[in-house]
Amino acid sequence: VVEVADIEDIYRSANAGNLDDNLLSENIKEAIRAAVRASVERSTDAAGRVTEVNPMMASLGAVLGGGSPMLSALKKQGFDKVQDPDLEKLFGYLEFCLKQVVADNEMGALIEGLNGEYTLPGPGGDPIRNPLVLPTGKNMHALDPQAIPTIAACDCAKVMVDRLLERQVAEEGEYPESIAFVLWGTDNIKTYGESLAQVLWMVGVRPLPDSLGRVNQIEAIPLEELGRPRVDVVVTCSGVFRDLFINQMNLLDRAVKLVAELDEPLDQNFVRKHALEQAEEFGVSVRDAATRVFSNAAGSYSANVGLAIENGGWEGEQQLQEQFTSRKGFAFNADRPGILDDKADMFKSSLKKVDVTFQNLDSSEISLTDVSHYFDSDPTKVVGSLRTDGKKPSSFVADTTTANGQVRTLSETVRLDARTKLLNPKFYEGMLKSGYEGTREITKRLRNTMGWSATAGAVDNFVYEDANDVFIADEEMQKRLLETNPNAFRDMVTTFLEANGRGYWETSEENLDRLRQLYAEVDDKIEGL
Repeated sequence: VVEVADIEDIYRSANAGNLDDNLLSENIKEAIRAAVRASVERSTDAAGRVTEVNPMMASLGAVLGGGSPMLSALKKQGFDKVQDPDLEKLFGYLEFCLKQVVADNEMGALIEGLNGEYTLPGPGGDPIRNPLVLPTGKNMHALDPQAIPTIAACDCAKVMVDRLLERQVAEEGEYPESIAFVLWGTDNIKTYGESLAQVLWMVGVRPLPDSLGRVNQIEAIPLEELGRPRVDVVVTCSGVFRDLFINQMNLLDRAVKLVAELDEPLDQNFVRKHALEQAEEFGVSVRDAATRVFSNAAGSYSANVGLAIENGGWEGEQQLQEQFTSRKGFAFNADRPGILDDKADMFKSSLKKVDVTFQNLDSSEISLTDVSHYFDSDPTKVVGSLRTDGKKPSSFVADTTTANGQVRTLSETVRLDARTKLLNPKFYEGMLKSGYEGTREITKRLRNTMGWSATAGAVDNFVYEDANDVFIADEEMQKRLLETNPNAFRDMVTTFLEANGRGYWETSEENLDRLRQLYAEVDDKIEGL
């Protein structure tokens, strides 16, 4: 029997390593899954399809016989104090979500559009976060860029920032003075500005929406209310974020300048502390020294680090780091809106003070090694090379894909990603079933994994070793990869050899000899020899 408890307290205790609450958290998760599964099964026909959703209380016989199927599922997991009236509101909403999922209107909307008829508009984004994205077949729009961050996004942001700071204090014994953030355009669309709100909360600034929900004003949160020092930030915005959210870049720059000019103790306001140091370093005002919002030059996108790693044509890590600082070193200034000035020196000066690098994962659709974008914009090794003490910064990733948002180290996240995808038989067997493109996808994921070695040193040796065992040491697997896509297989062999050559993977000479021999064989096959 489980007593009533605050779920946030359970999450917090489980995250801290309490075994009992970890088991309870897993039990809650399994119970919820069982209840949702029972709810869907009520509406599933003999062919295994959901065509019509049955209301929760539709089956009177089931209710009279001991409750709904959802209640029975929960009781089997030990939650026997729950009653159907407690579930009615929740499962009523889940039934609405299920109706949204099955109400496919793609073909109907296409025909209506071709006939010149009205197509119903609707929001795009992640259907898990916003079920109103469904049903498909709408004339999609994103959001009002002036309306973010929303109140809900600010609430979520506060939780993740607090967890990040708690972990850093627990591991290092003190608050970080500066944190490097990466802001993505599409991610902020999907989360309605969560990572944007994280930056504001980190420096201790509150966004103030007007009566129409537009966020144009900000106010500094008093230190007494904040309960901690204001942590400095270095914000790297993607090119898409720059294009879509120029008003929010203005908001961020104003927020940093606002707290830099506050008359507060320097040990409680790291933004002001660093701005004063940089004002002296560059001979500028404190306001101009408080430049923390950077992106590409207008019309330019990415640091091209991912492209260099994909092509293999980079001399060394210093080249990648120089690419990053030169392409991402254009500063936004709220006092001169619309102009991005080349401030690479200010960018480097700010990065050398960074103690923590931080990114967000907000969707179960895309993770760290699905695309090259995440490591392309990661400044971890850049910061390590710029810091005068030579200390590598801590690197964290926030995972907000579930209700219990997690803050993990970058290495933990890469490790988890490798275990669940690259090294997971369900993943790579599924890819291989799709043939040519599936093999290319596996190779791309391995290459993206190496990208994290190059930009952050975040890949454990066992990831390469286990991948070699799965894809190279197994002769039957070699044959399957070679037959489905010989070019991708050659690229895979090249990636393994490159990872070893660049010092990211230590392995036996036997493995290396096998890879060299394989490369020659595959190359001959491709050339028709």
